[in-house]
Amino acid sequence: MIKDFILPDIGEGVVECELVEWLVKEGDTVVEDQPIADVMTDKALVQIPAPFAGVVTKLYYARGDIAKVHAPLYAVQIEGAVEIAGESVADEPTAATTVKVTEPVVATTANTSSSSSVSIEEFLLPDIGEGIVECELVEWLVSEGDWVEEDQPIADVMTDKALVQIPAIKAGKIAKLHYRKGQLAKVHAPLFAIEVEQVTSAPAATTNTDTVANAAPAAQIVSAEPARQGKALASPAVRRMARSLDIDLSQVPGTGKHGRVYKEDITRFQQGASNVSTPSTTQVKEAPAQASQTQVPTSTETQRADTIEPIRGVKAVMARMMVESVSSIPHFTYCEEFDLTDLVALRESMKVKYSSDEVKLTMMPFFMKSMSLALSQFPVMNSQVNADCTELTYKARHNIGMAVDSKVGLLVPNIKDVQDKSILEVAAEITRLTQAARSGRVAPADLKDGTISISNIGALGGTVATPIINKPEVAIVALGKLQTLPRFNAKGEVEARQIMQVSWSGDHRVIDGGTIARFCNLWKQYLEQPQEMLLAMR
Repeated sequence: MIKDFILPDIGEGVVECELVEWLVKEGDTVVEDQPIADVMTDKALVQIPAPFAGVVTKLYYARGDIAKVHAPLYAVQIEGAVEIAGESVADEPTAATTVKVTEPVVATTANTSSSSSVSIEEFLLPDIGEGIVECELVEWLVSEGDWVEEDQPIADVMTDKALVQIPAIKAGKIAKLHYRKGQLAKVHAPLFAIEVEQVTSAPAATTNTDTVANAAPAAQIVSAEPARQGKALASPAVRRMARSLDIDLSQVPGTGKHGRVYKEDITRFQQGASNVSTPSTTQVKEAPAQASQTQVPTSTETQRADTIEPIRGVKAVMARMMVESVSSIPHFTYCEEFDLTDLVALRESMKVKYSSDEVKLTMMPFFMKSMSLALSQFPVMNSQVNADCTELTYKARHNIGMAVDSKVGLLVPNIKDVQDKSILEVAAEITRLTQAARSGRVAPADLKDGTISISNIGALGGTVATPIINKPEVAIVALGKLQTLPRFNAKGEVEARQIMQVSWSGDHRVIDGGTIARFCNLWKQYLEQPQEMLLAMR
């Protein structure tokens, strides 16, 4: 079987690359993972390996040409395939299915100037991040037999950084899903197979009435299959709605173009199904009642089993990074108390006017902006040390990270260039990243290049913590919950104040206690006296 190798995504935003060097030539036999070509993106030189063994039959680009992502790079003859009816198909059960489907389609179109055939193509899982070689299959958004459109979401996969949605690169019918939910999918390996219709030119031909009549039943069977076997067209939102209502989408009559199913179609179908199923309700209810009398074990017979869950994705990376951080960085902790009464009043007076769906004016933008102002005076707090602790790099950008407890694990996206942003601009970025992190769909770029981090444990509870440094950063702070506590004022009178405990962890190789204390005092001054922060802003 001759198969095209589709050039995968090879970096964020890269849509084309220069073919620098072919490492093979046409007619060469290659083995799996053998380097095929060197290509140059706008970021780096990347080597493309072979995902499977075979004989190279065609190289689609010459040296120096610009190759397109998601377009064929080269063709390879794979062993163990047979040629059927002029189409290259794999010698497996799906090949027989393809031939049977193709025959009636050609018969019904014999009186036209073109004929169509169906070929099965493998979708190779592309590179979805630097250094990622595998990812967990979180959820299939389609089923085998479904008809999908170009760019329709096919699956959610979990890398060690974020949840990524894989789209279809062309329209067709899903022939095979190669992984089950929870399995690890390999980059550059087939993720799913799709049947794609190919149209080829043919001489115009005429057929008599009998021929058309004989072909019609076959055509009707093929066209009716989608509605009976899950091939209905529908968006991901409609499919989720059907799953939540336990409705077989293939049974729902679609009112859209090509039978596309909308939410209104599901609602009408559900109402009709409930009316039909009403007479048998009594029988359905009786069966569980009888089963419950005979199958419920007594408390003494109940057996409990341990549950084993693999640690994968973001959780696995967090575990590895935390161990590496604690084992290689000498941590020390410094705690302080902040009186945020004036800042709380300022924020309350501003949030009604400036908050919206895109901007949530919480306390965090004030914490980040004031921290950036303090970092300008203490650049060592915004530095990074190399592996053998022989060089210290003072980072010019204040990329302040915030730890978010997402559904996929702990994520630490960062707001870039806080030193150049206003408080409202920081607030807008925080809102965007918080929503993305909680859904697990943070872009890899938002997780890179952080320089210092904030962990807001107070949002969940607790006052004091010992946070672990997000290596290669040199400091992290945990914010405790805001409490109304009694404190003495300047006159010696007791009054209610808004108090927060903050807990720092520092890298004792480059930061000493005096440095972190002086930095924290300046940060505290900006937060306790917001007018000082406003005067320090440029």
